[in-house]
Amino acid sequence: MRGYVLAGVLLVLAAASGCVDGGQATVKTGDAVQVHYTGTFANGTVFDSSSGREPLGFTVGSGRMIPGFDAGVVGMREGETKTIHIPADQAYGPHREDLVFAVDPADIPGGENLTAGDPVGVALANGQRLQGRVTDVSPGAVTIDANHHLAGEDLTFTITLVRIG
Repeated sequence: MRGYVLAGVLLVLAAASGCVDGGQATVKTGDAVQVHYTGTFANGTVFDSSSGREPLGFTVGSGRMIPGFDAGVVGMREGETKTIHIPADQAYGPHREDLVFAVDPADIPGGENLTAGDPVGVALANGQRLQGRVTDVSPGAVTIDANHHLAGEDLTFTITLVRIG
């Protein structure tokens, strides 16, 4: 019985001194955080990284980050590193065929000089502008894909939480 009492006393003392969990706060929605990250595709190819740059800063739950990334940092502690897998629907969404369309090169300023891979902005009839990239050029049409370039991709991120606050 004394062992239980002694263990209970030690646990209370440890908790009071902050030794049980290191006294570190964990990330929650609404926290401003800074992270380093490396993003990869399923085959391991890196598509983005903060390596060699300042950490990425954002407020968790503000809508600035893709939903899966936001959810992935919740509960992390400063200095912790973890890898999260984000399905396309929690990243940039599915690739939508309705966002791939052909336009007359004459309707795009400089359209006659476009090549596949070029970024392009297109004005819609309602005045909205879409950003996209050229996927094909033929004599009478320029095909533009206005999907995010990571749409339809499952993504993996290795994230290190640098700072909360």
